[in-house]
Amino acid sequence: MKKNLILVILFCLSVFSVSAQKNYEDLYSEIPQEDFPEIEYVPFEAGEEIEYKIYYSFITVGRGQLKVHKNPYKINNRAAYKVDVRAKTTGMVDWVAKIDDHWGGYIDTASLVPHQAYRFIKEGNYRKNEIVSYDHNSQMLEVKTRGKNEDEYGNHMYYEFPPQIRDLISGFAYFRAIDFDTLMPNDTIKIPAFFEDTFYNLEIVYLGDETLDLAIGKVRAHKVSPVMPKTKIFDGENSVMGWFSADKNKIPLKINADLYVGSGGLEITSFRNIKYPINFDMSN
Repeated sequence: MKKNLILVILFCLSVFSVSAQKNYEDLYSEIPQEDFPEIEYVPFEAGEEIEYKIYYSFITVGRGQLKVHKNPYKINNRAAYKVDVRAKTTGMVDWVAKIDDHWGGYIDTASLVPHQAYRFIKEGNYRKNEIVSYDHNSQMLEVKTRGKNEDEYGNHMYYEFPPQIRDLISGFAYFRAIDFDTLMPNDTIKIPAFFEDTFYNLEIVYLGDETLDLAIGKVRAHKVSPVMPKTKIFDGENSVMGWFSADKNKIPLKINADLYVGSGGLEITSFRNIKYPINFDMSN
């Protein structure tokens, strides 16, 4: 059960993701933009790093990190951000169910669609490396994997994908760019997404704003809930709640999952190099 809990929390972290900015603008000027609708504003910038604790009940069982790399990248002849999400168990849990997972991807700086994504999974004796490459001209993606005892990537799979598709990393970035000021409580945000071998129409319900008392201070937050299927792990469609800062950053502050046995989640512990001021609640 503990291992399943960690996997659920790591999934939740992913569902909810340059040197100087001038360097990205230089890359922008070299490439056509008409096929990639531009996001009005990008809510993060060079070097953003957010640290989290992963918990079960009142016990800290792991640590997580979200990082936007400082260097500019170019992929598919497009300027791209490189974003990484890492999470691992710590303490006694690390002895029982050692997990050290790493997700990442290159996402378009104009439209925040994915160009490439990767997962490097270490869970006990289990290993899986996966790379997903998106060709937006042909609307085809390639998935290639490598197991624990395999030296090369094999088992190449190909899928046709619709325009503006998202995956875990790019979907997270796109979600942060949504203008919550245009939403009313119980409005639903729909994001077409791809994960492993399946296409999803991810639905996230906006539940309004509230203040969270966190290690970084009291912060005004947007509260949301992804619609989850009832499974052996999740306790119904409203079993996962997420809170994002109610400011232009919309950084993920906290995620909580109600499970059939207890509850767990993650919570922000520190941040660096965010783009806009955080909306701290200064009232008593």
